[in-house]
Amino acid sequence: MSRTPLRAAIVGTGSRAQTFTRGLAARPGHLVAALCDPSPTRMAFHNRVLAAAGEPAATEWEPDRFTDMLANEDIDEVVVTTVDAAHDRYIVPALRAGCRVVTEKPMTVDAARCARILETVEATGNSLTVAFNYRFNPVHETVRALLADGAVGEILSVHFEWLLDTRHGADYFRRWHREKRHSGGLMVHKSSHHFDLVNWWLADEPHEVFGYGRLGFYGAEAGERHGLRRDYDRAHGAAPADGDPFALDLTANDTLRSLYLDAEQDDGYLRDRNVFGGPVTIEDDMALLVRYARGATMTYHLTAYSPWEGYRVMFNGSAGRLELEVEESRWAQPRTPVASDSGALHGDTAAEHAGGARLTLRPLWRPPLDIPLDTAHEAHGGGDPRMLDALFGPVDTGMPRAPEKPAHPTATERDGALALAVGVAANRCFETGRPVAVRDLIPGLWGR
Repeated sequence: MSRTPLRAAIVGTGSRAQTFTRGLAARPGHLVAALCDPSPTRMAFHNRVLAAAGEPAATEWEPDRFTDMLANEDIDEVVVTTVDAAHDRYIVPALRAGCRVVTEKPMTVDAARCARILETVEATGNSLTVAFNYRFNPVHETVRALLADGAVGEILSVHFEWLLDTRHGADYFRRWHREKRHSGGLMVHKSSHHFDLVNWWLADEPHEVFGYGRLGFYGAEAGERHGLRRDYDRAHGAAPADGDPFALDLTANDTLRSLYLDAEQDDGYLRDRNVFGGPVTIEDDMALLVRYARGATMTYHLTAYSPWEGYRVMFNGSAGRLELEVEESRWAQPRTPVASDSGALHGDTAAEHAGGARLTLRPLWRPPLDIPLDTAHEAHGGGDPRMLDALFGPVDTGMPRAPEKPAHPTATERDGALALAVGVAANRCFETGRPVAVRDLIPGLWGR
């Protein structure tokens, strides 16, 4: 792929795809040549985004004609931002067609699909990158540099707690993510970010997983039990949703209206389901114990109904302890309007009540040290623009690749598989109540 601009196709034109539509439009080395989605309304929205950036309209294709699109549009690179369970449907033929592929996380949702993707990468020798933007957050890079420099010595254990508040966390229970067959559950869809970070921070691989998960807050049964449930299926047009702090008003944000409410006529997808309705087949409270190949352990907990949003991670080592705490939102105000132009409830812009970040190094026998941090709450902690630079080159050049190697590599298909494996193992633990050896899940992964 030596020509410029490279011809790109974006498959899946929902909210998250805007990051790539805008990002590619801003880089002269790339041209968004084609869009692929079940909804003409959503594709038309993305073409308006391209027009606003001064770019020509992309052709629009139905998913059943994806392989025709690759050939007819002479596509060089494919960005996959569909429902998670459909990723392999597009990754595999794109790789076979010789395209470079970038997929949103998670790479896929289960072991069988993962094995199919890995086999295709091996057979074709083509490039697959997983868009783990959290790697590019400057705070996370600082943590990795300290650990790699031996700040705490040999890392013996990790404690990682991630909290989703009742604004952001609830949103997974309004959308397609609430059904595990689509998303793999939060252990796959959300926590794959975190598992990739730990794999990357430790420069290690997960070996064994044990955990428990339950649906204890959202869903019809829990909503009744806690006195939170109101009787409606979706918020739009439902009188019982008026005043419900868990309801989402799609009419209050132009992008949400355009991408979802106006697109319901195309595919029937409802973006504003009742979080205390059904069906909900994913968990909202999950606890794991992970053992890594070199012996370190991690205790991990994800809560999807917290009053504040953020995370704490601690590394215990032979020479001390490193502690990170990030408050992305100190508290969530009910029915706060969605301020982001992209329609995102979280990550695109800083939360109204954003807190701070603190990184503390506690060496043995010495006073603790507060480590200076370069912090941001917008664009996923500053990770999105830096990830786009690493994937597609800087905005201010016509080069299709960054002229210098980034400070750390983007995530490969193997990285995507290792992060996925922890979530898939967790889901199996939830079903069986037994520990799972990660090596047994995805044949061939450890031979790569």
